[in-house]
Amino acid sequence: MNIHEYQAKQVLKGFGAPVAEGVPVFKAGEAEAAANKLPGPLYVVKSQIHAGGRGKGKFKELGPDAKGGVRLSKSVAEVIANVNEMLGNTLVTKQTGPAGKQVNRLYIEDGADIDRELYLSILVDRTVGRVAFVVSTEGGMDIETVAHDTPEKIVTLAIDPDKGVTDADVEKLNAALKLTGGAADDGALLFPVLYKAFVEKDMSLLEVNPLIVMKNGRLRVLDAKVSFDNNALFRHPDVVDLRDTTEEDEKEIEASKYDLAYVALDGNIGCMVNGAGLAMATMDIIKLYGAEPANFLDVGGGASKEKVTAAFKIITADPAVKGILVNIFGGIMKCDVIAEGVVAAVKEVGLKVPLVVRLEGTNAELGKQILRDSKLNVQPADDLDDAAKKIVAAVGK
Repeated sequence: MNIHEYQAKQVLKGFGAPVAEGVPVFKAGEAEAAANKLPGPLYVVKSQIHAGGRGKGKFKELGPDAKGGVRLSKSVAEVIANVNEMLGNTLVTKQTGPAGKQVNRLYIEDGADIDRELYLSILVDRTVGRVAFVVSTEGGMDIETVAHDTPEKIVTLAIDPDKGVTDADVEKLNAALKLTGGAADDGALLFPVLYKAFVEKDMSLLEVNPLIVMKNGRLRVLDAKVSFDNNALFRHPDVVDLRDTTEEDEKEIEASKYDLAYVALDGNIGCMVNGAGLAMATMDIIKLYGAEPANFLDVGGGASKEKVTAAFKIITADPAVKGILVNIFGGIMKCDVIAEGVVAAVKEVGLKVPLVVRLEGTNAELGKQILRDSKLNVQPADDLDDAAKKIVAAVGK
């Protein structure tokens, strides 16, 4: 689950991280009062959407010459003007796609005198099975570009979970970021704080880009992106309260109600599979034959008929879907349950696109018989390769 920048900063501030004063704004009429709560005379008006590249983004309604989604303002009057121009309009960034995202929230923040911009993130490094810091002196830039062009400027440091962030770790991080004096002292406080927040709140990503050294020599978290592990949200009702469903795909929201692992994609072949590995393989083979999957959907190993019905309805509700591939290898999941769910969903919502079904494993023959008896227009498949060929041919790529 993702949250907005201003929410992430409030979470980090609660652990002791240095962040600027700021006020979220939901209506244009709140701008003046919000700005007057801040010291000034420099303010920053930031679009709050779940996407990066906001500063370089463009508003659809304002034309190519308009300012981006993060704007400096040198007076309260300028803050008000920027809020009126930004709020409610559609911001397009490199991460939103051409459709963009409507800006329903803004964050007015106290400005900062920046000396240097650094990059810091914390994530789970699966190569070593530990939480790790990823830092670079090249903050404010796309970390992917830095990794590609100058990988030597990125330092990764895994943390021993039994020890936490040690003095030796702090020294390595300060050295990697070239922090000295007061900034190094701040680093010694900040790095353990961020690690503590990451672990205690079950985050999957904590990114500070940029982490700045101000002209007074102190550190400040200038931007913050935080994602949480959905599987741990039951431990954090305070985090769940931060969820902004307007930033999420409606199909993904519906899927979450049934505990389905669903991610919307840009293709036209809907997929319903059991098991994440098999789902990835199904998506790969669809691409191998020249088409694109419309979703990742794992119904899990023990799905009920109702859960399968819900999954099928979510797929068919996507207007981009021109064909559906059901690929089930029955272990714990029984193929007859899948078949019954598909039949129930089709009877409820209808079937307007080609459907290819591959069933193998527990009760596979019973599942196939249920589909045959239903009189649905279903193409059976012998194996995954056969299934992919048939659905790609059916939709004509």
